[in-house]
Amino acid sequence: MFAEYSMTELTSIFAMQGFAGLLLFSVFVLMALGLAIIFGQMGVINMAHGEFMILGAYVTYLTSLFFSNYLPSLFSGYFFVAMILAFIATFTLGAFIEWAMIRHLYKRPLDTLLATWGLSLILQQTYRTVFGAREVGVTLPDWLMGSYAITELIEVPINGIFVMVLTLFITFCVYLLMQKSKLGKQTRAVVQNRAMAGAVGINTEKVDRYTFGIGCGIAGVAGSAFTMIGSTGPTSGQLYIVDTFLVVVFGGASNLLGTVAAAFTISQAQSTMEFFLSGSSAKVLTLLTVVIILMLRPQGLFTLKIRR
Repeated sequence: MFAEYSMTELTSIFAMQGFAGLLLFSVFVLMALGLAIIFGQMGVINMAHGEFMILGAYVTYLTSLFFSNYLPSLFSGYFFVAMILAFIATFTLGAFIEWAMIRHLYKRPLDTLLATWGLSLILQQTYRTVFGAREVGVTLPDWLMGSYAITELIEVPINGIFVMVLTLFITFCVYLLMQKSKLGKQTRAVVQNRAMAGAVGINTEKVDRYTFGIGCGIAGVAGSAFTMIGSTGPTSGQLYIVDTFLVVVFGGASNLLGTVAAAFTISQAQSTMEFFLSGSSAKVLTLLTVVIILMLRPQGLFTLKIRR
């Protein structure tokens, strides 16, 4: 498999595939952070998480059209506005879904799975009706175009670097939110002992709604980042939902460090193997490896906490 390549070519291949893996890692992390909050902290299996990501992508697409048509002089900064709007839209929808449906299904994982799967189908059809079945793409500002040449053989796209920096920033913000903020402390208190948290005055229903909304909001931001590296269609979210659950379970559903470590491991393995094997073979080998590790360590890389 490697004999036909020189050492220089192999070095370049691994470097380029490694960077491609970092882009995939960025998408996995942004998706998995929201899912880790919803699944890890609340015990809710949200099969519609990918559709929340796509809602954020469509909001970014509409924002780019608005700035292009009505505010062309400010087009270079539209993406930052789009991220904020994507978070607001997905947070609002997520909070509404929690109030209307999810709060009635706590401690009923099978019912939650089926309900959110049905929600994903509804959202897919809604996107197909509103935006059409064809995929759409955004126009990137000039400062995100082009690439940075590391060597004569290795070039790194600027938009990819931006997505990775954005991922690191959001990961740090999520860490501060869940570990240092009042909401994060209340969320962890509800996870550890719901009855006692309510007894000391924590509004557990409000915490549930905000937590679910924030998880969906982070998925919306992931959708904004996704528009930079791929086109958006009604079913694009389904391409990542299985891998995202894999990342969350493999890393330990309630641990942010485990989520990041698992996303890096899976994305790098998948990206590197895809160059030498077919995409499906790479996914199968990655999945088998993760399943074997989970058989030996069912709680994931870090301790798994579930809702009591």
